[in-house]
Amino acid sequence: MDFGIHVRAQGWLTKRANLIALARRAEALDYRLIGMVDHLVLPRDVATRYPYTQDGIWPGTPTGECFDVLASLCFLAGCTERIGLLSSVMVVPYRPAVTAAKMLATADVLSDGRVIAGVGAGWMREEFEALGAPPFDHRGTVTDEFLTAFRTLWSDDAPVLRGDHVKFNNVIFRPKPVQRRIPIWVGGESAPALRRTVRFGDAWYPVSNNQRILLDTPARLAQGIKRLHRTAEAAGRDPGSIEVDYLWFKPVTWSEQSAPGGARVMFTGSSAQMVEDASALARIGVRHLVVLLQAPTLAESLERLQHFAEDVIPAVH
Repeated sequence: MDFGIHVRAQGWLTKRANLIALARRAEALDYRLIGMVDHLVLPRDVATRYPYTQDGIWPGTPTGECFDVLASLCFLAGCTERIGLLSSVMVVPYRPAVTAAKMLATADVLSDGRVIAGVGAGWMREEFEALGAPPFDHRGTVTDEFLTAFRTLWSDDAPVLRGDHVKFNNVIFRPKPVQRRIPIWVGGESAPALRRTVRFGDAWYPVSNNQRILLDTPARLAQGIKRLHRTAEAAGRDPGSIEVDYLWFKPVTWSEQSAPGGARVMFTGSSAQMVEDASALARIGVRHLVVLLQAPTLAESLERLQHFAEDVIPAVH
């Protein structure tokens, strides 16, 4: 199992020097990837419930601060050397397909092949409307067609696509990504997300705390993996060809916390307990574990990165 960190561009992390410091420390501590959130604007009034918190409020709501994820990956490409650069996750319909494919390819070239395209269909209707994106209710089919465009543009010497939402021919798309096939990690926990994973994904990248489809224990995630494998088999794809990666979307803390019912929340408590948590996830097939170590200050965040890297990661390996 490899480990990565999840980053929200809010507060102190919207400062250039702080983002560089965090990314370089993560790389020095041998975290294998850094994942960044994707939002472009936050409408002042949001009625859509956020799927991943109990109160339904996106954590960035109090400030409205956010970075464009693809610009951020290009920035990180220039200030790091080895760490993987993950969009966690990019909302595919927010950007025209050819533009997004070019931006991902650019980041991949500038990072010498370190980009991972974490992708999703999105959840906030109001942000779709503010951006003039394709209709929110069609986001699933738009996402699938845009992903088809990405693969075509990245791989074909004379790319052509005639779809309902994106059309191109007579185009030169160069330079190609260094990886040629940028890995696509498909986010989402629903049945459509599983089908999208099977169709397009190199990996399934679920989040732990979708309030409708909780995957916040190894047993629950294992059931999700079984659903993924059944979906793959029904579509004629080898389930073993799909990697499972996982975002633990609650803060890691060395103070033990209890879930409803009294069970300990994973990645809270002692380092030894966190080793048990990560090892349990590794046993059910998780290849990359992405954790939230961001704290209210840079200093505290760097301390958490080091603590986890020194006391948890080596014991799991």
